[in-house]
Amino acid sequence: MSSPMYEQIYDKLREEIRSGHYRIGDRVPSEKELADAYGVSRITSKKALELLAEGGLIVRRPGRGSFVADPAALAAAAAPSQGRGAARGGGSGGRPMIGLVMTDFSDSYGTGLVYGMEEASRKHEAFLVLRRSFGIPSYEEEAIKSMLEQGVDGLIIFPAQGEYFNAEILKLVIDKFPFVLVDRHLKGISAGSISTDNAAGAKRGTEYLFELGHKHVAILTPPPTDTTAVEDRIEGYVEAHAEKGIVVDRELWLSVTSTLPTAYTEENKAKDIEKIKQHLREHPQISAFFAMEYNIALLAREAARQIGLEVPGDLSIVCFDCPDNGSGFSFTHLRQNQEEMGRVAFENVLQLREGKTVPNKIALEAELILGDSTAVVSPTRIAQP
Repeated sequence: MSSPMYEQIYDKLREEIRSGHYRIGDRVPSEKELADAYGVSRITSKKALELLAEGGLIVRRPGRGSFVADPAALAAAAAPSQGRGAARGGGSGGRPMIGLVMTDFSDSYGTGLVYGMEEASRKHEAFLVLRRSFGIPSYEEEAIKSMLEQGVDGLIIFPAQGEYFNAEILKLVIDKFPFVLVDRHLKGISAGSISTDNAAGAKRGTEYLFELGHKHVAILTPPPTDTTAVEDRIEGYVEAHAEKGIVVDRELWLSVTSTLPTAYTEENKAKDIEKIKQHLREHPQISAFFAMEYNIALLAREAARQIGLEVPGDLSIVCFDCPDNGSGFSFTHLRQNQEEMGRVAFENVLQLREGKTVPNKIALEAELILGDSTAVVSPTRIAQP
């Protein structure tokens, strides 16, 4: 029986990279180009490119494409295990080897982080080894263990969603092993973190909607349970209301779950779209959504379309992050400086490895980018009770 098409595409591209058909820095075919060439869906071609990226053969750059990475990174991933005790001494012939454990990455968020880290690793003649946890704590724990067994010199961890942080992270703190957290910080854990100033970003996005005349701004969020990035964004949303003198109506808040790494299925997305449609029917005064994530903004836009509301004519939407996917439509969004976050995270781990002190918490500014999803509030929406 033949292997799945994504594996066939992966094998073909891998061979072309190894044979020199595609050299370091060369652009490889895009998801669409591969889908057209092999007569498959973009889901299939995306999976092939994700496997290449996971193996260190390519680097995916948001809005620019996928490019052949330094093959030395692949060799680093296959380096023999040297045990936890060898981790501080250079896992690959004296060159630092840094492990990255993250939930997942996509064009909307995460790819820029990896790109920034990969660029920093090249600059400092180090290696970056990646493992994804998909938001599952047990996968995260196993990934950390495996990294330590491979002899990494430091770790960058994008913690799984939720209140749980695994025992391996606690061990890293106790052992004073060099590691930093990305995107969020864990309560009660003394560890350096690099993230966006989520509260300030959410405050600015909400303020912009107020400037357009929106008074009933609903919030769409994943469950915020001890996930500091989400909690901080809610804090910014509330602070914007307080400064404007607008009462926060908790009845307008809606929690969705389909964008979580463990629940990202078409069935769950369809259920969330139905929830948003019902929410809009029950609260016709809503004239704008503040969506915590790009994928949630997509759900909101689709829900509005299905009940005959136009974006932005009838409903404005602001979110965090928005990839340039060539669709011709972009959301007004808070753009996180992902590449800088990745670079700082990598360089901070190197400094910790050398015994230096780094800031406990670094928060980078998010930039408000105006797109096609926001407009002055419609008079008909103002008139809603």
